[in-house]
Amino acid sequence: MSSATHHPTSSGMERDARRMHDDDKPLSPGSIAIGVVIGRTSEFFDFFVYGLGSILVFPKLIFPFASSAVAATLMSFALFPLAFIARPIGSFVFMWIDRNYGRGTKLTAALVILGGSTASIAFLPGYDTIGYWAVALLALFRLGQGFALGGAWDGLASLLNLSAPENKRGWYAMIPQLGAPFGFALASILFGYFVTNLSEADFLAWGWRYPFFVAFAINVVALFARLRIVASKEFGAAMQAQELQARPIFEMLSKHSMDVVLGAFVPLASFAMFHLVTIFPLSWVTLTGGQSAAQFLWVQVAGAALGAVGIVLSGFIADRIGRRNELMLGAVLIAIFSFSAPFLLDAGRSGQDAYILIGFFILGLTFGQSSGAVSSRFTQQYRYTGAALTSDLAWLLGAGFAPLVALGLASTFGIIFIGGYLISGAICTIAALTLTRTTHNP
Repeated sequence: MSSATHHPTSSGMERDARRMHDDDKPLSPGSIAIGVVIGRTSEFFDFFVYGLGSILVFPKLIFPFASSAVAATLMSFALFPLAFIARPIGSFVFMWIDRNYGRGTKLTAALVILGGSTASIAFLPGYDTIGYWAVALLALFRLGQGFALGGAWDGLASLLNLSAPENKRGWYAMIPQLGAPFGFALASILFGYFVTNLSEADFLAWGWRYPFFVAFAINVVALFARLRIVASKEFGAAMQAQELQARPIFEMLSKHSMDVVLGAFVPLASFAMFHLVTIFPLSWVTLTGGQSAAQFLWVQVAGAALGAVGIVLSGFIADRIGRRNELMLGAVLIAIFSFSAPFLLDAGRSGQDAYILIGFFILGLTFGQSSGAVSSRFTQQYRYTGAALTSDLAWLLGAGFAPLVALGLASTFGIIFIGGYLISGAICTIAALTLTRTTHNP
């Protein structure tokens, strides 16, 4: 492949982005960072809009036939992992597109499918209108989200890392992770606004659809921001040096299969906690009557802000004590938090608010370096493919089933069992970091 800037099969949107931004100036790390954050924010926004909808909307709209509100939410959460199951398949397909038609074509197709799948949910009729077809269509759109997200892996975080000074790798590694709290805060603000200002009937009739509409517009903005970087000379040079080339997955596995397995467990503590401070608490609070969804959504926005602070701090800490030590510290903090988490959630409004604020801050400290830990395990030639597949598996194992498992355990055996779920993730991370200590130094 010659260069990303002159790929013969680059997409029309990539060429438009190149013409709009081609000023012959070098692409600075700051410009790369902005493009990365915008891209990650759009991806997380799509997924969090769906996640919040799976609590506030789908149990009543799609699963009104369930025997109870808890059963309806569990049914809704049963569709939640479909995106994480489809994501590795999307990575496989879109890497083939990348190798044969270029990164711009791959990104354009992936983000159109991602935004289209999310926006399509906005037009979804309820069960009362089309019966079980509503369930089938929701499952299809959820699969589309995950399939597309597998193709949205663009290598820009790796390019940002390549641009980082040796003593600031932790700082640069945390920048893409800011997309998670930004995307969650934006989704929560939108839902919070409509839940607060509309009656329940109006919200379920039409208000909930607006956040899903917004997703497509955000993805278009993110696509242009990312294509500008993909069309840059710096990206082309990295491609020529094979830093960001997509290699066949089975070829990569023949060289790095153990790195994929261990790499998938390294961020498991933060990924296990990810949906236990974003999605699960809202379901538990609304089902048990701890406080209203409108109140709790604004608390979660404040939590997202603290999560962003934690992510930024993770960069400083990692650059001083090393990424592995920072991740080990985060896993220990999650293990400690797991003992108090069930009691906080069961302690009324003040305890629930404390759970969110403390949990988000700890999540930020651990999540901030999880992406860098995954990508650093692979040799130059296989870094792009290896990091993509490892990230897919880590999300599937750590986060995909978390809302379903947590609510199932809490509603069946008691809230105390979510502490066990959290500590199991921390143990996996500590064990994986210990096993990799002598083979790599991320």
